Amino acid sequence: MEAVTKNQELNLTWPEEGITRVPYQVFLDQKVYDEEQKNIFRGPTWNYLCLEAELPKTNDYKTGFIGDTPVVVTRSSDGTFNAFVNRCAHRGATVCMDSCGNSRNFTCVYHAWVYDDKGNLKGVPFKNGVNGNGGMPDDFDTKKLSLTKVRVENYHGMLFGTFDENLEPVDQYIGEKMGHYLQRVFNGRPIKILGYQRQKMQNNWKLYFENVKDSYHASLLHLFFTTFGINRLSQKGGIDLDERGMHHVSYTFGNKNENENVYKNEKVRSYSKYTLDDPSLLDGWDEFDDGITLAIQSIFPGVVLQQIHNTLAVRQLLPKSPGECELVWTFIGYEDDSDEQIEMRLKQNNLVGPAGYVSLEDGGIGEMVQKAIVRDGEKTAFIEMGGKDVKSENYRITETSIRGFWKNYRTLMGL
Repeated sequence: MEAVTKNQELNLTWPEEGITRVPYQVFLDQKVYDEEQKNIFRGPTWNYLCLEAELPKTNDYKTGFIGDTPVVVTRSSDGTFNAFVNRCAHRGATVCMDSCGNSRNFTCVYHAWVYDDKGNLKGVPFKNGVNGNGGMPDDFDTKKLSLTKVRVENYHGMLFGTFDENLEPVDQYIGEKMGHYLQRVFNGRPIKILGYQRQKMQNNWKLYFENVKDSYHASLLHLFFTTFGINRLSQKGGIDLDERGMHHVSYTFGNKNENENVYKNEKVRSYSKYTLDDPSLLDGWDEFDDGITLAIQSIFPGVVLQQIHNTLAVRQLLPKSPGECELVWTFIGYEDDSDEQIEMRLKQNNLVGPAGYVSLEDGGIGEMVQKAIVRDGEKTAFIEMGGKDVKSENYRITETSIRGFWKNYRTLMGL
């Protein structure tokens, strides 16, 4: 067993069992949340910003967040992608008010300071005063008052940002193994944006990220998955982790002919005799040539790439407070998809999202946990399904990737 870890600043004690126990305090405490913003989201991590396909033209921009820090992402006139904190260098007001658009510059509504599409200060009204009165002092230097810059890298059409200038390049951060799975989807075919959905969840962000990494729950919580053979633990599949256990992918090889008695004998709620009035919902085609029909991939600390049959989406997880987070879904296809393929993707998108046949439960289960633990921060979660270590497995009835999350979380948080 590990020694008990005590963080004096957070007044938090981590149990001696280590990553197989998680104190509920980390989901409840404001000090913990604030340290996460500093040590994780504004620390040595690459954070998903948006897709290159969302900024197709010069001077396109999109607003978003790194953790709870507001940022603007741009495609600048020189062809580079840039990002900066959406906060005026003058008095701290929000600079860009719209969610997206196209502009060569950004003007703060408060005092009309003007910034270019890289966040550099270009204009200050009445800098020289009015009628010889007022104005900025002689040592005023616009170059020292740029917006706070974010380092940006493009990974096969996914834009990532970091505040850490010394962090390894994003391809090294993701690694070769996880890069393989990302490049299944971002494979060089131009991406087509099909739409967005957003949902607020009244639970800590880490409860949702745990859920994403938890392949064990998928065919127990989700009646739709099990009933219609989309994802069952009795199907062939596994969990892959990068060498640090930081990122993960859970994958399933669809097989409706596997032994259903596994679920019948366990008498679990998720095995039912429901049928579909329109079974074409589960039609489609082999999306990729590797036989994988379902893949859920997470890149630490807050982005998920999903393939569920022919529905493809990026999920961006945004913390808002200790007890609230937001999930932004970006649904995608390919520019060379046929009309029939786009129609099928749109139909299968009903599986996911805030009210999806599958994902609805994921949006609710975290809130159920948050409500139940509210007065028991000293108690702990138990995470030993599949063992106590962190490693890839050729099966999915394991919590190995959750333990991998907490391993890296503890390192970054000094716990």
